[in-house]
Amino acid sequence: QVQLVESGGGLVQAGGSLTLSCVASKNIFSTHDMDWYRQAPGMQRELVASISSGGVTYSADSVKGRFIISRDNAANTVYLQMNSLKPEDTAVYYCAAKQWEMYEYWGRGTQVTVSS
Repeated sequence: QVQLVESGGGLVQAGGSLTLSCVASKNIFSTHDMDWYRQAPGMQRELVASISSGGVTYSADSVKGRFIISRDNAANTVYLQMNSLKPEDTAVYYCAAKQWEMYEYWGRGTQVTVSS
């Protein structure tokens, strides 16, 4: 079993920055794609960014140019650097590990609140 633990959320003013971290209890990055999702109140969970086991990254159109996903294999950590934050970025952010298009592990989430 693998645990994913997110951290780094908080309250920030619009235009500010936050960096989220997701620490995996085991090194799974060579076998799993790592995704960041978010879920706002009353909304469906949406994919924000991902990094494949091969290092290919993806960002949703809503965050492209503002959010950057990266990982540190030695630290078993995936990051989501969030810049130019907007109130509509307010959500709980989740880290997830995917293998063969199936999500195996999820973190419990970290709250990000952006004030206007």
